[in-house]
Amino acid sequence: MVKHWDKSHLPSRHVTEGYDRAPHRSYFHAMGLTEDEIHQPLVGVATCWNEAAPCNIALSRQAQSVKTGVKEKAGTPREFTTITVTDGMAMGHQGMKSSLVSRDAIADTVELTVRGHCYDALVGLAGCDKSLPGMMMAMLRLNVPSVFMYGGSILPGTYKGKDVTVVDVFEAVGQYAAGKIPKEELHELECVACPSAGACGGQFTANTMATVSEAIGLALPGSAGAPAPYEERDKWAIESGRAVMNLLKHKIRPRDIVTKKALENAAVVVGATGGSTNAGLHLPALANEIGIDFTLDDVARIMRDTPYIADLKPGGKYVALDVYRVGGIPVILKSLLDAGLLHGECMTVTGKTMAENLAYVKIPEDQDVVFPVSRAITKRGGVVGLKGNLAPDGAIVKIAGMKTLRFEGAALCFDCEEEAFEAVKQHRYKEGDIIVIRYEGPKGGPGMREMLSTTAAIYGQGMGEKVALITDGRFSGGTRGFCVGHVGPEAAVGGPIALLKDGDRIIIDAEAGTIEVALSEQELEERRKNWKPRKTDYNSGAIWKFAQLVGPASKGAVTHPGSKEETHIYADL
Repeated sequence: MVKHWDKSHLPSRHVTEGYDRAPHRSYFHAMGLTEDEIHQPLVGVATCWNEAAPCNIALSRQAQSVKTGVKEKAGTPREFTTITVTDGMAMGHQGMKSSLVSRDAIADTVELTVRGHCYDALVGLAGCDKSLPGMMMAMLRLNVPSVFMYGGSILPGTYKGKDVTVVDVFEAVGQYAAGKIPKEELHELECVACPSAGACGGQFTANTMATVSEAIGLALPGSAGAPAPYEERDKWAIESGRAVMNLLKHKIRPRDIVTKKALENAAVVVGATGGSTNAGLHLPALANEIGIDFTLDDVARIMRDTPYIADLKPGGKYVALDVYRVGGIPVILKSLLDAGLLHGECMTVTGKTMAENLAYVKIPEDQDVVFPVSRAITKRGGVVGLKGNLAPDGAIVKIAGMKTLRFEGAALCFDCEEEAFEAVKQHRYKEGDIIVIRYEGPKGGPGMREMLSTTAAIYGQGMGEKVALITDGRFSGGTRGFCVGHVGPEAAVGGPIALLKDGDRIIIDAEAGTIEVALSEQELEERRKNWKPRKTDYNSGAIWKFAQLVGPASKGAVTHPGSKEETHIYADL
């Protein structure tokens, strides 16, 4: 029997209720909806499905299962898609300037679709790096009852008896360029590294933000674990559809779930898993949507003080499939909760607290993927923040798996990634250099590109531990080595990184949390007098628009004021 909902306070009343909405209802009849379906809550089922890459290829299938769950609980699902830019495809060329821009475009387009069609709730499915935070940002902005679901990770490839990921292919490019492997071996590897649908398998940005989705309470516990091809994902999709209807029934909204403490939980989990430095952008961006001050400084402080307990690539040896096999993300959360490192009282999309969700989770003893905090891999987290006269607004570096935490060397400066990559390919650098890639920040790029092609090539040449790299741009979650990103203020606004010259001595100390250039303030001021802003090649279109609006990386590189300037919330219209 269909439940009759009181829609007097639901957004969909504006398109389904009253005699004056007959024209609107005629469209629903055109799509075959029954009278009952028209007058039930309308639930948006948003995906980032496309055929660009394996990350998102399974999302359309999973959306059908979400719709089943919504229908079972007397809701009417309305499926729609938004864009995504897949970083693996965009990497190493101008296309990467679209990546971070896509995060905000995803949030904006989901917002506009929900607003325009007056949906009452939202289930969002995402598979690749920026689509995860983009979808969650939209949920917080709209504040309708929402459930996030990850599309799942890719299965690891196997090459010469070892698990491999796409990062191994990027590094093999450097090995080939250095004459260390033949072309045939590179081709063999590229053919087996990515054997299924799903996002990159290590604790790179997609899996980091999938872990965050559970830690922050927006995803069902355990839902992020199963790889994309597994049928178990469809069961989780059905449960996500059911869950959003339960949230609607009990009037539990995203801003009831994502609080300052929930954001702190998310930062803890990133540090504990040696996750992507991109979390230093995305957590502040999520906070902006709900008017909470939570900057790179806050994220870095929490991550630094969190023990590193999950031995995951790129710093470790395991991939997401291995986490799934030992019990999934709830095992990581349970280890941290038992040690008093999480706020267990935070509400989640189950309608229960995190502590209640994890009450019956046990940490398996016969495995070395996820450790109890008492046997942490290191006492310090896998990601730390840096500050100093080279980065007054801060910077971030992943230290998981690194052998040395201090690096001093001479600057070797490049004004874009292409210049740096060419220098690396031609071995125009030496041991002890600190490669500086600038004018790649949010405004200066524009778009704050990732630098995986360059860092992977350095590793492939066997120089990964012998040089460092700093940039006002970003690094892929798959990057390893002494690579410092998000240096702020960025070069495009005259930050100190713009004033560097070849040969300047730079000291990076991840132990102390500092990044300094051996120049006096007087010398920096003299150089600043001669500095002139640069114009980019992006003077129209979406990337130009992003550059006009975007704020500093330390505050999430966001493009709007967030809820601090709100005079209404969509869910209350």
